[in-house]
Amino acid sequence: MVTDFLYRQPVEITFGWGKIRELPRLLQGLGADRCLVVCDAFLRSRVDKLREEIPEIVAVFSDVEENPQLSGVAEAVRLIRAHGVNAVVGMGGGSTMDTAKFAAAMAPGDGDALDYFRGIRPFPAERLPMIAVPTTAGTGSEVTQVSVISCGKEKRTINNPVFMPRAALIDPELTVTVPPRTTMNTGLDALAHALEGYWSRNHQPISDLMAVEAVRLVLGNLEAAWRNGSDRTARENMALAALLGGLSFALPKTAACHACSYPLSEDYHLPHGEACAFTLDSFVAINADERLCELCRRAGLSGTEELMDRIRALKALGGLRRRLSDLGEVDMDKLCRDCAAHPLMGNNPVKMDEAALRRMFEGLR
Repeated sequence: MVTDFLYRQPVEITFGWGKIRELPRLLQGLGADRCLVVCDAFLRSRVDKLREEIPEIVAVFSDVEENPQLSGVAEAVRLIRAHGVNAVVGMGGGSTMDTAKFAAAMAPGDGDALDYFRGIRPFPAERLPMIAVPTTAGTGSEVTQVSVISCGKEKRTINNPVFMPRAALIDPELTVTVPPRTTMNTGLDALAHALEGYWSRNHQPISDLMAVEAVRLVLGNLEAAWRNGSDRTARENMALAALLGGLSFALPKTAACHACSYPLSEDYHLPHGEACAFTLDSFVAINADERLCELCRRAGLSGTEELMDRIRALKALGGLRRRLSDLGEVDMDKLCRDCAAHPLMGNNPVKMDEAALRRMFEGLR
């Protein structure tokens, strides 16, 4: 039994249908009267309508890429400084929120964005307040201090308290128009967060509780949300599952699935959620122990075999890639080496070196 642990969650969380209307209240509570909204091109028209209703929005940056680039962060910072912005809103998926986090943390300082990216220059002690508004149900970025940013082909996962949003505004209504494939990818990302947070070497009781509920909600609602995006119950439950998944890994951190996801994304161009799901059922088998069996029972499953079957069925339903043969020509040596070298691999309860990873990937040919 764990008797010593620390739990901390400084983000003010507002959850519910239509809560986007409370954005002005949140801005006022932060003393912000000039904000930048960071979004992607898909959301630009919606943000432009918000701008007509919310005078505090003075600028919009909508050129966030699927794998967000440091150049986008630098442009967001330029807009912040040019418009005298005193708060940042990140509205979208994980890429958008990660860009907004980095820009809000960097903007009060000086120097080149690359210096902050490489860790050469520390982030300023004071940062702009950032409000996270997720529009997908999966990343959990709204309640974590992590920003994943790329500079060309170099991708870094930066964990820093300065990235923690001041507030998270979760409105399930914003997820209704998310396409089925994105719904499945992000939903499986939420499932990976919950499972990895639960089996992480750093797991702790409060995070465990949220992980179990997140697993139950994903398995009970993801298929319905994928089949019918207008299913309000499924969308609300998936939004809650994503939030709980984010809370469940925020402190323990993710483990082997996410460690493998980075080479799979960078070298074989899998979207983040699909890359995490690629090895998820494999690591359920590898990490199966009494604790994981207990999670399954509490989530309404018979055991780890049923959990693996459910994950495989969801991947097949969503048309996700599941075998190495789906990725084209694979450099097995590099894949195993890069996965083993990722720092998150050390959080996995079962040690995974290059030889163990090769055995796992050989089973996915």
